[in-house]
Formats: sequence, C-alpha cells, structure tokens
Amino acid sequence: MAEFLLFRLYGPMAAWGDVAVGETRPSAAHPSKSAILGLVAAALGIRRDDEALHGRLHSGYGFGVRVDAAGELLRDYHTAQVPPQRRKVSHYTRRDELKGDGLYTILSSRDYRTDSCYTIALWTQGEPPYGLNEIESALRQPRLTLYLGRKSCPLSLPLRPRLIDAQTLKAAFDQFGDDEAQWLAPLIQANDLTHYYWEALDEPRSGMASSMRYQRRDSLRSRARWQYLEREERHFSEHRKEAIS
Repeated sequence: MAEFLLFRLYGPMAAWGDVAVGETRPSAAHPSKSAILGLVAAALGIRRDDEALHGRLHSGYGFGVRVDAAGELLRDYHTAQVPPQRRKVSHYTRRDELKGDGLYTILSSRDYRTDSCYTIALWTQGEPPYGLNEIESALRQPRLTLYLGRKSCPLSLPLRPRLIDAQTLKAAFDQFGDDEAQWLAPLIQANDLTHYYWEALDEPRSGMASSMRYQRRDSLRSRARWQYLEREERHFSEHRKEAIS
C-alpha cells in the first residue's frame, strides 16, 4: 500500500503556462507540476525567494492529474503600458511605472481554460520537506492566496484534500470523492473520456498502461530565474462509463 494526497481544482478560469515565445502566452489543457507545487508552496506559506525550499518541494513529491473536465479555450488579446528599461532605476508601484515619459505598449495573446476541473494526486519520493499530512492541513487553511496558474484565476470551490492509502495511483483516483461532486457532475459527465497524466511510476504502481510518453518543460531548475527542465509525463485514457466519479 502507498499513501497519496488527492484534492480537486475547479474555477471559472485557469491558465497552465507552457513554453511562451514572443507575444503568445499559451496554456496547456491540464496543470503542470510547477503550477501545482507552486500552489502547495503558497498554502504552506513559502515565499518565492526561498530557492532552496522550492527545489526540495519539486524533488520530494511525485505528481499525477486526472482531467475531469478540460474546459474550453479562451484567448485574451492583452495590452499593457510599460516604461522603457533603464539601468539602476527601480519602480516600486504601478503608479511609479506610468509617471515617466516614453511609455510603450506590449501586445500579447493569453490563453485560459474555462470551466475546467481536475483531480490532483501527490506522493512522496526521495527526501520530502513536508509530510503529506502537513500539506493536507495547509491546503485546508492556506497561508497565502491560492490561484489556478495566474492571479486572475481564483478557486471556486474548496480543495477538499484527502489522504488515501491504495495499491496504485489509479485506485487512489477511483476512491477519491468530495461533497461538491454532485454540483460538478453535469460538467464532468459532458466528457466522453477521462484522461490521466502522471510521472515516475512504473505500470504496476500506477495501475495504468500508458498509451503515450512525452516531455514537458515544468521541472523546476531555478525559481528566481524562472528556469525549467524537461520532465517525462505518461498518459492513459478511458471511457467515462468505465471511470469512477
């Protein structure tokens, strides 16, 4: 038996950042490991400048996600005024930024997922800095504000974290339920397939035969410099009628 921590994410908008080049800011269809462990760090009260502790978080836990509803793509055409870059000049507020001359406009296209719902699973590996029970408590009473990828994407429902002992990751997903399931049922049942993504587990421990393996750049290298390495992620899907909701 292994111990897993599961919790559910739901909100009207979410953004799971992917590799961004130029004006385009895409969103993946399911959460990245860096986004989820960033959410966990906020719940624990870990500040962004604590480089060492963020590194231990990323190496100390395995990550899996069940896509209950991927939502719909929303693309926002975004404009923002910014000051020219000047050495040794710091702006402490947005008002300070806009006081000077020579402002110019940045144009970008930002993607969001609307009405998406996910079940997240974490498990310990290596030398985790916190026990799963400590993370569960923090998710129930977070110390910092939690959001779904971007600050403009708040949660709509409590996370309802739950510790589950199970033989496999799939069995843990199947056992998970919460009090909000009845409200989310119409959203979840509108999808024919349930998709699962996970890392670093062989098939007997995952309980799923992966149909695809691919690389995702969401393994933290440096929090201060926003640098990420590639991570292998595996995929499995099943028809909704076979899934346990």
